[in-house]
Amino acid sequence: MRGIEYKGLSRIEGPVVITRRSRNVGYNEVVAVYDREEGRRLGRVVDMSDDWAAIQVFGSSTGLSADDSRIEFLGKPMELRVGPGLLGRIFNGLGEPIDGYSDIFSSTMLDVNGLPINPYARTYPRDFIQTGVSAIDGMNTLIRGQKLPIFSGSGLPHNRLAAQIVRQAKILTGSTDGSGASESFVVVFCAMGVKYDVARFFLDDFERSGVLSSVVVFLSLADAPSLERLVAPRCALTAAEYLAYEKNMHVLVVMTDMTNYCEALREVSSIRGEVPSRKGYPGYLYSDLAALYERAGKIKGSSGSITQLPILSMPNDDISHPIPDLSGYITEGQIVLDREMSQRGIYPPVAGLPSLSRLMKDGIGPGMTREDHKDVASQLFAAYSRVKQVRNLASIIGEEELSDGDKRYLKFGEKFEQVFLSQGETENRDIGRTLDLGWQVLADLPREDLLRVNQEFIAKYLEPLVQAG
Repeated sequence: MRGIEYKGLSRIEGPVVITRRSRNVGYNEVVAVYDREEGRRLGRVVDMSDDWAAIQVFGSSTGLSADDSRIEFLGKPMELRVGPGLLGRIFNGLGEPIDGYSDIFSSTMLDVNGLPINPYARTYPRDFIQTGVSAIDGMNTLIRGQKLPIFSGSGLPHNRLAAQIVRQAKILTGSTDGSGASESFVVVFCAMGVKYDVARFFLDDFERSGVLSSVVVFLSLADAPSLERLVAPRCALTAAEYLAYEKNMHVLVVMTDMTNYCEALREVSSIRGEVPSRKGYPGYLYSDLAALYERAGKIKGSSGSITQLPILSMPNDDISHPIPDLSGYITEGQIVLDREMSQRGIYPPVAGLPSLSRLMKDGIGPGMTREDHKDVASQLFAAYSRVKQVRNLASIIGEEELSDGDKRYLKFGEKFEQVFLSQGETENRDIGRTLDLGWQVLADLPREDLLRVNQEFIAKYLEPLVQAG
């Protein structure tokens, strides 16, 4: 019977407690744990057998007594209160307000675990999002409803890049040169296990740029219980689903850092005594990440959408580490930041070859960006790939021994990085400007090497640039 309290715990193992299970207990059900010292703590059921239930306590288990503690199964999953008052609010990882104001005025409660989207109900993403960043718009285009993670490393400017995208991202609706009408995003920002200065950076940037009133923030800082990180992204995505599918808004979800989330998942798995998989992570890491990433998209019957921009720091810059490796399988591409480029002062240091957007081909071209977009991007990729080969050769035989053609590609690579990729944090380039810069750097290559671009486009876009000097 619901609401009955059960006294006594069988075992306490860190943040997980074991107790005799009540009848009709459900997986992920919310549980109240009471003790004499700190009163009421919340938890959730994470494992069950015929006679026992494992409960994950949100917070520390310090002070819990196996004999005196009491358990109450609340008969419901963890829920988030949602309503029109969400925007502009700051919550902790459990969805509780921490901005000094009371809870939002609404009776609508949603299960934070969400529901899988019926694949038949999904609408294929095709709408181009202009971020104002040439490295993304020109070569790794972000599409509305896409999940495109940023693969970074410790000390790289992924937070600055994410903040810039939040400030500048818009969906073009009236003109393909960036001058027409546009639709803006509301933002759901989720921080998991980050330091206070990182959270403060984002909040200050949101406030300074005037977007804070259209942002919902969920903060689970480094000093918060690590298990709170497992709930924070689910609360954030529940808020995003409400805004997108109930209020028909375009929502951009930024989640940082997914590596901290996976570390918390490994911690819980270890406490529960599960057999570890690669590097100690649980075998269900793939499906757990997919349960978060797959909550992005567009669905029939709603004009709203959810676009995800997860940030994950690769341990030791290893892109084959389980977290980026599995994320790459689930998401539709990745933006990879390069440490060597960052050390040379290039911002944003987006690595040209490992980065990709699998949905790019469906969101560019006539009527969406510009007719020459696909050709320019393809030619830039091919030429920069040649640059990498020439640089490797130069490191072996010396630059003086290179052929004139190879030296020309070295100069192209330098110009590509300094003119096309590199831009200021406040520089907001429309797609027309980005493609013009692409033609500007391609102008340094021999015409006979431009095999991936239509000759009509060369006459229309490249020749006028050359004639103008």
